[in-house]
Amino acid sequence: MNRKKLSQLTQQLVFVGPTTIFFVMIVLIPFLLGIYYSMTNWNGVSQNLEFVGLNNYVHVFTADPEFRNAFWFTVRFTVVAVLATNLLGFFLAYFLTKPLKSKNVLRTVFFMPNMIGGLLLGFIWQFIFVRGFAAIGEATGIGFFNLPWLGNEPTAFWGIVIVFVWQYAGYLMVIYIASLSNVSKDVLESAQIDGANRTQVLWKIIFPLVMPAVTVCLFLTISWSFKMFDLNLALTNGGPFNATRSVALDIYREAFTNSRLGLGTAKAVIFFVIVAIITAIQVRATKSREVEA
Repeated sequence: MNRKKLSQLTQQLVFVGPTTIFFVMIVLIPFLLGIYYSMTNWNGVSQNLEFVGLNNYVHVFTADPEFRNAFWFTVRFTVVAVLATNLLGFFLAYFLTKPLKSKNVLRTVFFMPNMIGGLLLGFIWQFIFVRGFAAIGEATGIGFFNLPWLGNEPTAFWGIVIVFVWQYAGYLMVIYIASLSNVSKDVLESAQIDGANRTQVLWKIIFPLVMPAVTVCLFLTISWSFKMFDLNLALTNGGPFNATRSVALDIYREAFTNSRLGLGTAKAVIFFVIVAIITAIQVRATKSREVEA
């Protein structure tokens, strides 16, 4: 090995080696151990492991209605939350790229909810839904505020959606602002000269040019909403009657409340595969629509 190749190898080891070691220790090894534990009946404490093969996976698909209900709730929540969060984030960015005097203040205000932790945010909104809305409804008589927001399935579902959108729309707004700022003004002026109205400029020119940002934001929101745990735990704890239990919360309860870590890990592996497939399809579909500016 000559000196040049040795120097390149040394640089790779110095710069990439530590990261690779930490990735293997923190991500790869726990992931492989998780796959192994998913084929056992381990309770998380005992030193005795019984290998059960694919029995845990068969149980999840054939004899676990709670997981199916949790998965159906998570899918419905993901569809609504992803659409609402991206639409709100995009239009906030669209209007805050206009020449407004207060746009910097408004950007800060809309981004601030993302700085609050999910559990704390959930408890804050639980107080707002239970006490704040009740007080406003009693004072004004408006039926919207008198709804049992966390007391039945439909309103609890929308309550979680509202908090999720409120938390993450500002984060997506920042990404969309960065993308909108890179749209050439010459292109927009040419479209206006050719007679395009604002709606046509938005959907025919601006939207295709910010598709890379759309790809990123869709990927993030799909991942966040599928993995939602802290908001679900703080707001409803899966209630009422497990109607709003997410998959992440169901996995947590299976593994740590019911002390069936093997079965909980099997659910986590299934969930990982499903989310990986969905996000891969989403990234492929949106990247195929990206255009060069």
